[in-house]
Amino acid sequence: MTPAAPTLAAMMQAAQSEIYLLDAQTLRFVDVNQTARANLGYDHKQLTRMTPLDLAPGTTPEQFGQLMASLGEEIGAQVCMRTQHRRADGSTYPITLHFLRSQRDGKSLILALGDDRSAEQAAAAALEQYQARFHAIASHMPGLVYQFTAHPDGSVAFPYLSDGCQPLLGLSVAQLQQQPELFLKLILPEDQQSYLDSMMESVCTLATWNWEGRIWIAEWNDEKWINLRATPRALLEPRGSVQWDGIMTNITASKREQLELNTAHQELAELTAHIEEAKEQERTRIAREIHDDLGGNLTAIKMALSMLVRKLPGDAPVLTEKAEYVDALVDRTIEAIHQISLDLRPSMLDLGLVPALEWQCGEFEKQNDGIRCHFVTTVRDPRLSLDHATAVFRMVQEALTNIAKHARATEVEVKLLAQDWGLELTITDNGVGIAPEDRQKPQSFGLRGMAERAQALGGTCTVADATGGGTVVAINIPFTGPVSG
Repeated sequence: MTPAAPTLAAMMQAAQSEIYLLDAQTLRFVDVNQTARANLGYDHKQLTRMTPLDLAPGTTPEQFGQLMASLGEEIGAQVCMRTQHRRADGSTYPITLHFLRSQRDGKSLILALGDDRSAEQAAAAALEQYQARFHAIASHMPGLVYQFTAHPDGSVAFPYLSDGCQPLLGLSVAQLQQQPELFLKLILPEDQQSYLDSMMESVCTLATWNWEGRIWIAEWNDEKWINLRATPRALLEPRGSVQWDGIMTNITASKREQLELNTAHQELAELTAHIEEAKEQERTRIAREIHDDLGGNLTAIKMALSMLVRKLPGDAPVLTEKAEYVDALVDRTIEAIHQISLDLRPSMLDLGLVPALEWQCGEFEKQNDGIRCHFVTTVRDPRLSLDHATAVFRMVQEALTNIAKHARATEVEVKLLAQDWGLELTITDNGVGIAPEDRQKPQSFGLRGMAERAQALGGTCTVADATGGGTVVAINIPFTGPVSG
């Protein structure tokens, strides 16, 4: 009676991997599990008439013979090969086969375990495609795409650098990866500390690393402004290491434009301050001439008129009436000159900012019936320079003028406080407020002029909504001298 052919154990029959049992002498399949039959599309009877070479047409008999010769005769010895299996329908798939020497009932056998590598190969192909696409995108970015790693021992590395490395830094990818410390040497000495500080802050907080600084490329005799922005993540190994993925860009052109813009703003502020100073000087000169010359002349006219009136005959009522009319006209003219002089240059400013503001609040209340104006201060003598005090006074005048024209307020408070850094001045009303779009109107020269004045003095002027309705104008001006409380 012919002994039954060896078979695979039930556990192997149900395994997810392909399992083959071969006769060591003939190399024919003795048994094949269900997974292998399903993958190949052959039934058990067809497979028992085949050898591994029938399933792997890409493997020559010589190659397979050498593989089997290397297996050795010891039980448990094993070898491995990678090949392509061809299915019954002609399609192929990649597979890794592990051959193990075995024996059962005195018969020499070979057990082959197969792992289908289709998913692995597809994943590798997808990864390769993704990497190619990423490299293409990174190569066309207007800057350098990079990975940067910092280790606890202080060493650094650039695991990835795009082709933008050479155009931006003057170093090839190979140079910078082999000597990553070269990047720090490119940074100007005065900017290196800020670079290191920003890196350590990102290490400690794992927050986005954003830094701007200058580099010097000696070979090109070129100084550049660069910006790097990168997202960090902690690495498991080595512990304490951090890796950033980011982009580095050349911002030299925008920096130069920004510096030119800042210079233009500074020059404009200086010009504005000069114009305001010239205007104040001209106002002072005109006010003095009006007061001294016209005022003096009118006073002389009044005195001469008084002498003439006394010499008029008592029986000339018409002349007396005319003289009284001229005298009243002179009085009104003197009063008008006085008011014009005050508008041009309040004499109260010569006594200091606090008396001038107190007087202005009183004048505002008299001129705008129905609006109460309170002045509150904790400062006796702010000791501002005359130019600064005049500028602050003009800003308050402009704020009060805006309130009178637009606010529809019934109460205004002007508060002057001394802080450690300078003067804090607020003008608060209970009116209808200012809509945001009104603040940005092209013709809002009043608010814009106040802001320019404050900036010229090294301070700020802001407009905001007041609590409970209305508007608050906050003016902050640094001291130009000691302050008395």
